[in-house]
This record gives sequence, C-alpha cells and structure tokens, in this order.
Amino acid sequence: MTARLAGIAARAGVSEATVSRVLNGRPGVAAGTRTAVLAALDALGYPHPVRERRRGGALVGLVMPELDNPVFPALAQAVGAALARQGCTPVLATQAQEGAAEDELTAMLVERGVAGLIIVSGQHADTTADLGRYERLRAQGVPFVLVDGFAPGVSAPFISPDDRAAVRLAVTHLVALGHRRVGLAVGPRRFVPVVRKADAFLDAVGELLGQPRREAEQLIVQSLFTLEGGEAAASALLDAGCTALVCASDMMALGAVRAVRRRGLDVPRDVSVVGYDDSSPMAFTDPPLTTVRKPVAAMGQAAVRTLLEEIAGTPAARGELVFLPELVVRGSTAAAPGARGV
Repeated sequence: MTARLAGIAARAGVSEATVSRVLNGRPGVAAGTRTAVLAALDALGYPHPVRERRRGGALVGLVMPELDNPVFPALAQAVGAALARQGCTPVLATQAQEGAAEDELTAMLVERGVAGLIIVSGQHADTTADLGRYERLRAQGVPFVLVDGFAPGVSAPFISPDDRAAVRLAVTHLVALGHRRVGLAVGPRRFVPVVRKADAFLDAVGELLGQPRREAEQLIVQSLFTLEGGEAAASALLDAGCTALVCASDMMALGAVRAVRRRGLDVPRDVSVVGYDDSSPMAFTDPPLTTVRKPVAAMGQAAVRTLLEEIAGTPAARGELVFLPELVVRGSTAAAPGARGV
C-alpha cells in the first residue's frame, strides 16, 4: 500500500497524504488536485475508489423521521429533483419505515456506499440528544448536511426555515383581524424549532397585544405533531378562551379544526386557525387552510447544493442558512367575533 501511494503521489505531483484523502473520499482536496490523482490512477492501471466512481452518479442518503406528515414527502421530492438534475440518486430511509434509530440508518447508508447524507429533523433538532454522533460520523469521512434544527456545537452546514418569522407572520395576521386571545399549539419543547416558535410567540403577543409574558405562556400548549395532537392542544386553548389558534404544523391545524367543530363552533366564524408548512392538500381542505408556507423547494435545493460542494472537497460554511417563510391566507381565518363590522 505504501509503495502504491508513493507511486501515485509521484505521478500526480502531490503528497501521499493528499492521495490518501482522495482514495478515502475525504473533503478538503481541490478539484484540480483530485483530477490529477484520478488521472494518475488511470495511468498506473489502478481502479478509482468506489466513492469516486460514483461521483458522477452519486448515491446520496436522505434520512427522515417519517412520511406521514405531507411536508416530509414534499421535501423528499424537492431533494430528489435537485439530485436528479446533478445526475445523483437519493436513497431514502425513514425511522418509521425501518423501525430503526437515526444512527442505525446512517450506518446502513454508509455501508451501502453513499457519497454523503442529508439528515432532516434528526437528533440535531433535539436539545437533549447526544450530538457526539455527528463528530463520529464526520470522523468516518462522510459529508453531511443537517436540515430543520440547529445545534451550535456541531460543525456542519445547517439548512433551516425561519421558525421565528413564521410565528410572527401568523400572530400579526390574526391580530390584524381583531383577535386578542391567540394561542399556540406546538410539539414537545425539547425540539429546537419548538423553542424558537414559542419564544417568537411570546415576543409577538407581548409587542402586538401588550400581553404579559407569564400570561402568554399559559396560551402555549405542547402536544404531538399529529392530527390528534393538534386536536388535544386546541381543546385546551379553547378552554382558555382563545378565538385564534397558531399551529406548529398543518396536521396539527387540521386537528384544531376538528376540535372546534366538535364543540359546535365554526372555523373561521367563531375560531380562526393558522397552520404551518403549506403541504399541497391544504388548499383543498374544508375550509382551505390559512398557513405559513415553509420554503421546502428552496431548502431542498440548498441542501443538495451544499452537500455536493462537500462531496467535491469544497467545504461549505459551518453554521445555519435560514430561509424565510410566506403567509398564505385562505379560508380558515376571519375577523374575530367581536371585531366584525368595525
């Protein structure tokens, strides 16, 4: 092996350490240098390493928590389309489908020779998780990009929606409609996006409604990111007298609509509901859902572009790239009952 490295290095005019980095698919090698090493392999009759052979049509691992929430298939589609334009192929793995933890899925994908990984809403989004897994993954020489959730202690590129801006858009819209009792339905507080949404909600209702922080905290209900979770959270917020509900996902918002109707009330005449994600079915629900559109297409394209830079040996900036959401007003929000005709 030493003689082989020396011969390749001499032929390419680089160091043996550089040859080793190319053979092992590690980042940090300039494109021209990588090409010189591969040319030396050709000249000496050595095969290209597996990772390099797949570079033109690389397999890229895409790890997601589940596909029940429509936003995840939408993101998978955006990533897949962006990869296809670059001649690459996604290999999708979900924890719900495989019944496996994130570490098991990433290990399986690495064993199958993926050139890199895009991990969506993974352990990096959980403030209680052991983040050492990502350093161990990097030590294996596997490039990766983390989506939806930011961990400052992890040296990696992050792609995120602006969760704070999303909540502020929703609250501002509802206050403009005359609502003075606004509630927030979110998932478990240990997740980074939930922390950000809750903090933004407290700031927004404090600034726009003059609501004391301690009082506003009582109008934040944690549940699950599901239809049932949204229904349970909405029921608690209705008990607290809310006339408008901001939900952390479209699925939760649909559950909130069901909770309102089970009380014999109407959306939006009696209670307004705002979702988050704007997955494709939301324009066709009854009523069509007002929601904050997560910039899924832009995030997917950015994740692919960033990962391919990493694979090519040009490390992307460490830190968080944040994408702005957009409020989409449909039929689930209207003037507050006491504000009509004003």
